Amino acid sequence: MSAHQLSDLIRFARLNSPFYRDLYASLPPGADRLGDLPVVDQQEFWAANTLDDNRVLTGPLSEATVYKTGGTTGAPKFSVYTRDEWRTFVTAFGQGMVETGLRPGHRVADLFYAGELYASFLFVLDSLAHAPVDNVRLPIGGAAPLESTVPVLRDFGVQVVTGTPTTLCRLAEHVIAAGQRLDAVELVLFGGEALFADQQRLLAAAFPNARARSVGYASVDAGLLGCPVPGPDPRMHRAFTPHSVVEILDDTTGEPITEPGRPGRVVVTSLFRRLMPVIRYPAGDRAEWADTRTGHFRILGRAEEGVRVGPVSLYSQDAQDAVATADTAGRVVGMQLAVRRWDGRDGLVLRLATAPGDEAPGDDDRGGDPAGLESLAKAVVTELETVRPLYPDSVRAGYVHPLTVEWVRHRDLAVNPRSGKLVRVVDERPTT
Repeated sequence: MSAHQLSDLIRFARLNSPFYRDLYASLPPGADRLGDLPVVDQQEFWAANTLDDNRVLTGPLSEATVYKTGGTTGAPKFSVYTRDEWRTFVTAFGQGMVETGLRPGHRVADLFYAGELYASFLFVLDSLAHAPVDNVRLPIGGAAPLESTVPVLRDFGVQVVTGTPTTLCRLAEHVIAAGQRLDAVELVLFGGEALFADQQRLLAAAFPNARARSVGYASVDAGLLGCPVPGPDPRMHRAFTPHSVVEILDDTTGEPITEPGRPGRVVVTSLFRRLMPVIRYPAGDRAEWADTRTGHFRILGRAEEGVRVGPVSLYSQDAQDAVATADTAGRVVGMQLAVRRWDGRDGLVLRLATAPGDEAPGDDDRGGDPAGLESLAKAVVTELETVRPLYPDSVRAGYVHPLTVEWVRHRDLAVNPRSGKLVRVVDERPTT
């Protein structure tokens, strides 16, 4: 990282972005190190990054591509890139795809999703086009019927398949059910969610000659996060130096973690984005350093800012808003999202706490719904599914388990053992 590059970005954001000007108002004019700066509060960032009267952007929205990122239906979030920023983004990511195994002449099927302002399909396609090796790109898309996708893969002798684990596993199931294999596939590049051991076994059955590797670690809001590190652990990445800086911060103190094996939350600074600066922005994930000398880090799962359940992104605020709308009597006194995995699929459990003295299921044997909590649970689920329609869509498609509610007491909610603070999202899925 260039110290001049960073200090110039900080000065530029401070001068031209009202959001960063206010955020850094109490800092001395010469503050030019990451450690001098506060971590961005995601809620405040997106409250300022609006379509009208935007306070994050450093200039008018007159030349850019607009993409949609996570958030509720009622408050969509948009991330913008100038053409030069996008070119830098995809060129760096394309180089990372070579490091993960892309070879000259590879025929690559892009099975990520397109449309509705989502970036992944176009991002991967452009990254392949800007990769430093020749390749043949097949823009199939994740929504294409499997009946037409498989013949394309076979006819073109596709060697690399890219997509989310959910899409790739759906493809693998289709191939296996037809009694077939795709022996030409050498690489299965996944992104957007974690790949679990049961999924790897499924992919190996459909693509017996392929290695499953990360396509790279990035998001449309945070930008470049991690370049894949070759090896047996697909969770291993390194920062896209000199384009971004990755920090891993202690959950309690917020101080940078410098030793290996100690988990913390991922914070990123993008050194090439100026229209919508991203400086010490929480990526929504947890990680740990594997080798501080080389800068290698291992992704451990989602942090409390957000969670990925199969192909669906959710924020804890989404669930909090759903509870607030449905719980008109104010019976819920605590909430936690628990992500679990069973029978080969992810599932989301809303752990809702009631106050002492409020009757919870299991407190009596009368049956029915004497306390009215079953009705409340249904109302919460309905509200959350209304604002996050991709979840019930994914349930119907068989990608994830239905949303469920687990009634507990506040003492049953998981807390940080050091600070005693409530952990908003508990990822109980296996990490290996």
